[in-house]
Amino acid sequence: MCEACLRHGTAGKWYLNAENYSNEIVEKYNLRDFLMEQYLNFEQMSVRKVGGMNAVGLGYKLQMPLIGKVVKHFAENVVHSQRPPKNPLQAEGHIGQVIPLDDGIAILETCAAEPIILKNCMCRYMSRGIKEACCINFGVMSEIVDKLPRFIPDDDKYFLTREQAIEKLAEFNKKGYIGSIWYAPYPYINNLCSCANPECAGLRPRVDFDMKSVYKSEYIIETQHDNCKGCKKCVAMCQFKAISYNITIKKAVIDRAKCFGCGVCIHACKNEALYLRPRDEVPRYKER
Repeated sequence: MCEACLRHGTAGKWYLNAENYSNEIVEKYNLRDFLMEQYLNFEQMSVRKVGGMNAVGLGYKLQMPLIGKVVKHFAENVVHSQRPPKNPLQAEGHIGQVIPLDDGIAILETCAAEPIILKNCMCRYMSRGIKEACCINFGVMSEIVDKLPRFIPDDDKYFLTREQAIEKLAEFNKKGYIGSIWYAPYPYINNLCSCANPECAGLRPRVDFDMKSVYKSEYIIETQHDNCKGCKKCVAMCQFKAISYNITIKKAVIDRAKCFGCGVCIHACKNEALYLRPRDEVPRYKER
């Protein structure tokens, strides 16, 4: 578990600290101007060099033995920075974590600042040219997105009540999209995303290159083997290949080392064979 979780979170969950969503942080760091500049130039961030490096050819660079270690170390330091935000064209302090649906609902019910807005996912747009509105923003970020047409869905009903935001998040989760929450930048939380790998700029570096670009959730999936009918629907739902079908016992089995604890597989199971267990209750995977 990260240091920020221990210092600021509720029950170890940094994203349940309402202070991190507050307007006081926006004013303290002048984040209105900062975020407007950042999102006006959003597409440039991944190709812009920072410290002589950028994300172009990142996969190739990470596979080079020595250079890969240097790039990985540098990139992780940028993502996990807890310094006050300074440069809007650098994705510094963009710390994120996978969350299950229930924690996402708790954020929307008790923490997220209004207004709440639904915007196009920029990862999908930049990787596949597809505009899909499945990311939820709050507070001053909503005000900024509303001024930038390329982020706005075609449907003009993109400002959401808390109840509508919860309905949308549940819809995406049941579709198989992975909930994730982000500082953007630290210490301000304003992004609740519904991600898909490999297009997600947060998930792909972690899954493909073991770069700590996003934390796994505070949970891990477990099975009730007696309830499992071997339908394999959960296997198809898991984006992390953490679930497989064991032909000998004719049931689904979990690879805990690969599990991110997103919980979307639970929606695929009609037999109540899957459930989320707090990660700190599983000794080998506590704090991993």
